[in-house]
Amino acid sequence: MSTATPATRFLDKAGIPYELFEYDYGAGGDGPIGLHAAAAIGWEAVRVFKTLMLEVDGKPACAVIPSDRSLSMKKVAAALKGKTAKMMEPVKAERLTGFHTGGISPFGQKKRVPVVFDATVLTVEAPVVMNGGKRGLMVCLAPEPGIAALAAGVAEVSVL
Repeated sequence: MSTATPATRFLDKAGIPYELFEYDYGAGGDGPIGLHAAAAIGWEAVRVFKTLMLEVDGKPACAVIPSDRSLSMKKVAAALKGKTAKMMEPVKAERLTGFHTGGISPFGQKKRVPVVFDATVLTVEAPVVMNGGKRGLMVCLAPEPGIAALAAGVAEVSVL
């Protein structure tokens, strides 16, 4: 599998060190992709983050949360200074980011949108893992440089 993606090129250009993990994406069955990825690479689910595309007051945005949690629409809307939030349709997310669902990364998206990381990203043991821009490809990195490169916010936006 080729590991060069817009996400890895973004990290390279920003000078952010990372490691790559590859896993068999197709073996996940019908369960949550993030939990499958965590199990496949042998990491705790709380340290494996999933990227969710959403719309806040009708405008695109991105939330990055632990794979064992759910996104709170109320909390993410407030964190992004909006009133309402809803999940983005997969086709729209793919068109906007340039990635396929199940492979969307917060890094290297076609169109830059506001990004918020769940606050747990700064409280769990570093490094953390998130999508590398392709199904079955994860990047492992310290969270702070990635957050800074994206000019992302950090807030409590997930629930158990």
